Amino acid sequence: MRNRRRLLCSLVLLAAGVLLAGTGRVQERQWLAGDSHIHSHWSPGYDRTKNPPEILKGRDAMYSTPRNAAMARQFGLSWMVTTDHGGPNHAKFNMVEAHAELLQSRKLVPEVLQFYGLELNMPGMSHHTLVIPRTDDEWSVLFEIESRFDANEVFPVDAARNTEPARRAALQHMAALPQLPLVFANHPSRGATSPERYGSVEPWELRGSNDLAPDVYRGMEGGPGHQAAGLAADGSPRRDAAGWPIGARGSYNNPGARTRGGFDPMTAIVGGLWDALLGEGRRFWIVASSDSHVHYTETERRGSDFWPGQFHKTYVEAARTYDDVLDGLRSGRAFVVAGDLVTELDVDVQAAGRTAGIGGTLRVPRGAAVAVTIRFRDPDTRNARGDDPRVHRVDVIAGAVRGRAQDPDADRNETTRVIARLHTDAWTRHGDVYQSTVTLQPPDSHTYVRVRGTNTTDPEPLIDQPGENPWADLWLYSNPVFIEVE
Repeated sequence: MRNRRRLLCSLVLLAAGVLLAGTGRVQERQWLAGDSHIHSHWSPGYDRTKNPPEILKGRDAMYSTPRNAAMARQFGLSWMVTTDHGGPNHAKFNMVEAHAELLQSRKLVPEVLQFYGLELNMPGMSHHTLVIPRTDDEWSVLFEIESRFDANEVFPVDAARNTEPARRAALQHMAALPQLPLVFANHPSRGATSPERYGSVEPWELRGSNDLAPDVYRGMEGGPGHQAAGLAADGSPRRDAAGWPIGARGSYNNPGARTRGGFDPMTAIVGGLWDALLGEGRRFWIVASSDSHVHYTETERRGSDFWPGQFHKTYVEAARTYDDVLDGLRSGRAFVVAGDLVTELDVDVQAAGRTAGIGGTLRVPRGAAVAVTIRFRDPDTRNARGDDPRVHRVDVIAGAVRGRAQDPDADRNETTRVIARLHTDAWTRHGDVYQSTVTLQPPDSHTYVRVRGTNTTDPEPLIDQPGENPWADLWLYSNPVFIEVE
């Protein structure tokens, strides 16, 4: 009976926050900014004149993990993920060298939760962020995944490691682990030639991976890094010898598939691939990152990156613990933002006395009216560039949930549309918090709602051009709230 009472008490406490193990104390959830994709000098280069190739520390990315963590702290991050990638024999190098430095960095910069992870060369696809739960054996968990499944790990090259069966084996292994890791597809359209002609990440691959390991393969990088690729060291547009602007945001260099407002076309196009996945009821989330390798001011290294948190942030609603941040990412309690446009965002969907927030599911009686209340905090402070950007408009986007698509390559949801555009006159203001409510028609079938916002007057995010100033074109995106009609 005593144990049952203790369990009931814990459940009550958990409803209000997060119970800290062994303390009996509850830590309230709050919006914590982070970065899911950061490289250090443990992302090496290789001397391929030698057999096996010699690992050359610091050739692909140049900063130590403590330096990255210190810059993350400077730019307001509470959590980050180290995601180094490599090639032949990197798994041992990563386990012995990189993990030791990560342990040191956690002591030097305790204000930032620092996850051990990897930019996995996903078999049959391309780069994916892999986040390992914080445990005493995290080093061995990651070593086993990288050594067994990373497509570029072995030498000589083994083509069988870079196939769909190898990817399935990797995801099955991860889905069977006692504590589940988390996987996001990185910069998914960077190899595309148009929004409909995909590269190394195709719709059927996203669906198949999510079907196979739905609690592991949880989403994609909606806001890719390398956002400073079009900037010279002084912040002006990069130009070639003839004076033409060069450098595409996100290093999306193919003119047919550039980012839009800094976001991947899969995310930025209303009714596009992300909406097609959400329209199947998939809990498939987006994150944003720096993909930091070399800062854009490092002219000798031709840097194209911002520091962690300097431009993109992924906010997770969580207690300041490793477990709850990971749970927030897995559960979709997250929004992404560029240029510190906002620091908090709540999307509360209410009906019949029930409420669900970002990443949640609201079950409503048929015929019930649904209200969507949006709150955001837009503080009167300057961002890393020295600007104080203002939200010009927030869009409410909704689409139908109709079940799994017959075509595994389906990349459109024709039901998804912008149902409300909220300009400044639609908001009530309390200090630096803005709020507005939109009432939906009573839904007669399952649907979802998500929001985006911008400091621009553009009705839709424009296709980014080489050399443009990313600080002038800022967007935010929430993950969806699902509405299920009973």
